[in-house]
Amino acid sequence: MKKLYITFLTAAVMLAGSGCKKYLDVNTNPNAPEMVTPNLYLSPMLHWMATGPQYDARFINRYTQNLTLTTVNSTWDRMGYDPSSDNAGELFRDVYWTFGQNLVDMMTKAEAEERWDLLGVGYILKAWGWQALTDIHGEIIVKEAIDPTKNVFNYDTQEYTYEEVRRLLQLAITNLQRTDGAVDAAFLGKTDLIYKGDRSKWLKFAYGLLAMNLNHYSNKAAYNPDEVIAAVDKSFENNNDDALLGYTGVSNDDRNFLGPTRENFTAYRQTTFIVNLMNGAEFSGVVDPRMTRMLSPAPDSVYRGLEPTFGTGGLTANQVPNNIWGYPAVISIGTPTRYLFDDKSRVPVMTYSQLQFIKAEAAYKKGDKETALAAYKNGVSSHIDFVNARNRDANQTPTQISAAEKEAFLANPAIVPAAADLSLSHIMEQKYIAQWGWGALEQWMDLRRYHYTDADPATGDQVFSGFVIPVNLYPDNANKPVYRIRPRYNSEYVWNRESLEKIGGLALDYHTKEMWITQP
Repeated sequence: MKKLYITFLTAAVMLAGSGCKKYLDVNTNPNAPEMVTPNLYLSPMLHWMATGPQYDARFINRYTQNLTLTTVNSTWDRMGYDPSSDNAGELFRDVYWTFGQNLVDMMTKAEAEERWDLLGVGYILKAWGWQALTDIHGEIIVKEAIDPTKNVFNYDTQEYTYEEVRRLLQLAITNLQRTDGAVDAAFLGKTDLIYKGDRSKWLKFAYGLLAMNLNHYSNKAAYNPDEVIAAVDKSFENNNDDALLGYTGVSNDDRNFLGPTRENFTAYRQTTFIVNLMNGAEFSGVVDPRMTRMLSPAPDSVYRGLEPTFGTGGLTANQVPNNIWGYPAVISIGTPTRYLFDDKSRVPVMTYSQLQFIKAEAAYKKGDKETALAAYKNGVSSHIDFVNARNRDANQTPTQISAAEKEAFLANPAIVPAAADLSLSHIMEQKYIAQWGWGALEQWMDLRRYHYTDADPATGDQVFSGFVIPVNLYPDNANKPVYRIRPRYNSEYVWNRESLEKIGGLALDYHTKEMWITQP
């Protein structure tokens, strides 16, 4: 053994003295470099920026009554949660882990190389992450996030997080306007899955996210509709600016999460609420031409929805609405689908129509109904075009909405009234339609800002007419509606309970605690 040890020691000294560099070179893998260019961090984060919300939408969409399950009294249909589970924790994971240190490294490298366009996109990603996370969880960890020296992380207030989002967006705007240094559309475009390196569109995105942040203050005395309108006016100019992520459909990870092959929505069906917004029940009998291009009929060809918590509610198999792909059961790969629900559909992060409805709401609250009406009509009109475009993404089955159908719909005073007759319900319900199927985060925020069933002070009518909070709420709710999602179980309730306790996060009804941003 002693002789063997001396032999190893001698060999090691010889390597150290004469061939150390060559010896170490065998650990350098040209296919997995230890040092990477900053743009290589970008595409995975953009993928999850669009895809992560759809993971959690499986649960949030049941709070907002976009969709419901065919089974009776499911937890999330009752505005509850799944104890000891990471369900609805994907965004939490994405912001702190998928983005996390990767985003820090990308921004550090981009700044060192004076790649101000990439740095600006990095600030947008950081702002978007905090915005998305605080809007579903309330208090979140910001100041102490991504600190490897800590094992207990303190939560920050939602007020601080909202201010931080605006600070980050101002930095994004400043950097995206720079033309000096190593600003390079080709370099950014190599991994920019959304805008292909067009920093002017990222600049518009930053203003759009700023408008969204500012508009969420609608219940606060500090709410400033002029600031919201100004931000929207600097954001998207038309549907060509929509932030869309495409999927190749080749492998499972690059198939649309909403698509049929991944089978994530097999037991989900559209609700009565969304059907009634489009079948004429809520708009004076006017049938929306988008209904047959977005929603699914039952096998008997009638458009119906299910009531949350009631399952199929005694309907026959022929009367139960088809799944979101347009069929009674799971379909094989390559079968034509509809709207946003194909394996190759392009899924939005933010759209022009969404922002126009934000502008319409702000102008309405300001008392400027002419501006509100113009933005409202832009929102409806552009969403009709959006529906047509999404049904062309993968040659889906629905026919295109014709110019004549669109013109007749927009000419109907029940849909586009005179400015004096425009109501908050018009704006918010049409925004709900425009976000159905993809915009769960902003849609849930809209419902909570109006406490699900608030009335418009100007008309006395319920803003979201026809929306009903389930009677059979989850037992832990204590008969209160849901206002937040509990933080991710396997990071917070397992490892960070001390900090959770400080914000009341251990209470069984914590998910019903109203958030700061929706309070006066």
